Amino acid sequence: MAKKQKKNGGSGGTPATVALAAAGTPFTVHAYEHDPASASYGEEAAEALGVSPGRVFKTLVADVDGELTVAVVPVAGQLDLKALASAVGGKRAVMADPAAAERTTGYVRGGISPLGQRKRLRTVLDASASDHATICVSAGRRGLEVELSPGDLAALTSAVVAPIGRG
Repeated sequence: MAKKQKKNGGSGGTPATVALAAAGTPFTVHAYEHDPASASYGEEAAEALGVSPGRVFKTLVADVDGELTVAVVPVAGQLDLKALASAVGGKRAVMADPAAAERTTGYVRGGISPLGQRKRLRTVLDASASDHATICVSAGRRGLEVELSPGDLAALTSAVVAPIGRG
């Protein structure tokens, strides 16, 4: 179960929660005990928070024609790399080198947030996010999620909304 919930963050936030607070965006932080042995960070978060895996979104970094691009898709499915490339007018997408993703975003794998990144990357949000009043994404570290409206996430990241998830 989630250990704590805070409306609009509070002190000691991550770059993601600081960015949300600075923008005046309503959000809720959900913390839970992260198990380092967990096979899937996103599914672990959904289970710990008692939220449908369709409402918890993972942040993946891909390389689209040489440019790092963020894909935000439900943890219940997978990223369709062809659809991602198409959504941003690219030809080919591959998963980014993990070290490059960490260096560029300022976050570690399993804790990469689409918000508050060191270098703002082009972002694509899966269209299924629009099916929910709120979704959860990483708040910038393992064991910490932020819940906000998909519209606010898209606005804050200047995201393209497109069907990039499958399964």
